[in-house]
Amino acid sequence: MMMQRRTLATLLAASATLWLAAPAWAQTAATEAPDALVKRLSTDILETIKADPELRNGNIARISQVVDTTVMPYVNFRRMTSAAVGPQWRQATPAQRERLQQEFKLMLIRTYAGALKQVSDQRIVVKPLRAAPGDTDVLVRTEVYGKGEPVQLDFRLENTSGTGWKIYNLNVLGVWMVETYRTQFAQELNKGGIDGLINALSSRTMAADAKASK
Repeated sequence: MMMQRRTLATLLAASATLWLAAPAWAQTAATEAPDALVKRLSTDILETIKADPELRNGNIARISQVVDTTVMPYVNFRRMTSAAVGPQWRQATPAQRERLQQEFKLMLIRTYAGALKQVSDQRIVVKPLRAAPGDTDVLVRTEVYGKGEPVQLDFRLENTSGTGWKIYNLNVLGVWMVETYRTQFAQELNKGGIDGLINALSSRTMAADAKASK
């Protein structure tokens, strides 16, 4: 049962980064409440995956297209990457920061691509939001129902610029994604610095591609 929940958790972390927003959504994102945003987009992506065989089959080109064109407006990926890298982010050059974001994104896509084929009858229930009207950093708590026990999936969002809420961290079964990768990245940073981490991320992506091609 625990293995099933972990598998579903991996799937949901993947789904959370593949939100397929209609173009008109960007016009309402600035005024939409964070819990309403999470509920609508999460429900839509699950339904979209069910209807799109290319996504379910882990088509990397299709997933990359979706991420590049529709996901990034709803994710503060720069903050997510910098938090995962930790203090050494401040020492990175602008070019290195761009490479870190790109390699991190590619690695995440490869890591979660295979889980998308497991989408079946999952549904997401958003819990009541605990936040004051003026808060610019909130936690949206959800539970995902499918086979077995419900799975905890929480989102950290910010709206510091007033242009709309953006995700910068995910909590699956009590484990925050950014903190998990920060621990992994620290080992590479200690061995080879920023360039060492970039090379390690690139190697993981190439290894995943090689495994998928067999």
